[in-house]
Amino acid sequence: MGLTKEQQKGLDSMVDFFHYGVRSPVYRRPDEVGLDYEDVFFQSLDGVPLEGWFIPKKGSSKLIICNHFMPGNRYGYAGHLPGFGNFGGFEVNFLHQYKHLHDAGYNILAYDLRNHGLSGSSLGGSCTIGLHECRDVVGSIQYAKSRHETKHMTIGLLSICLGCDSTMVAMKKWPEHFKDIRAMVGLQPISIAPFIQQNAKLMGVESDSIGEAEKYFTDQLRARNGFRLEELTPIPYAKYVKIPTKIVQVHDDFRTKPEDVQTIYDSLGTTEKKLFWIENEKERFQGYNYFGKDPKEMLDWFAKYM
Repeated sequence: MGLTKEQQKGLDSMVDFFHYGVRSPVYRRPDEVGLDYEDVFFQSLDGVPLEGWFIPKKGSSKLIICNHFMPGNRYGYAGHLPGFGNFGGFEVNFLHQYKHLHDAGYNILAYDLRNHGLSGSSLGGSCTIGLHECRDVVGSIQYAKSRHETKHMTIGLLSICLGCDSTMVAMKKWPEHFKDIRAMVGLQPISIAPFIQQNAKLMGVESDSIGEAEKYFTDQLRARNGFRLEELTPIPYAKYVKIPTKIVQVHDDFRTKPEDVQTIYDSLGTTEKKLFWIENEKERFQGYNYFGKDPKEMLDWFAKYM
């Protein structure tokens, strides 16, 4: 049947989303949940300036480094504000998960990836699903190991969606920076192909035209910034994950497919791993609020390995 003009327009909007990016405000700060914090800044591996928070825990020698999903930031996502309601229309608030981590005895370094929050720009705002953002992950580890309060701390990673993909890419490219990392909790890593497939279905694209929709998207994205749909996935990099890793995902997430996350998990290069499905939920962005509401899976994993 082919794509209609309206469907092409919808796919063009998705191309714009990845090419230009969307900056959302760092709407809340840790003191709103009673946490002392310091505004910090440091550089990515390639020099992009990154902004973040350091949340100290007195007497603790453990640090969790936290990043985020697209188009959120270290705070979460102000989806309840006008102009940001395309992903459910509700707020994602990471401050609650930081409070749980802090109460459990962890220092926290939370930062904005490039082209997000208050961090610097790169590639005109394009999101590369980890191919360039991986440099930010290394920059955050370098900063933690250079800061006098944290340089001798035990480190774990809370890596979320785009941030999780970025971490896996970084583990392949610069494994030396991860040899002392104790564990990772990865929330909702993603490949973009199934995301495009599911969104095409929501646009009314017939099943026999999904491949055409994928080709249209990748041709348009490549014409904008040179990136291809087939390379926007963490699957080839997952085998380089050698640290204990728990993957957490909304099983019935209508924006992607569970088999994608299963493949990512199966491809992990560590035998110390676990996959936890969030049940009775379909909205991906509610998954980002999960640890703020129920931190057990996160805290148990870090407690076991840190």
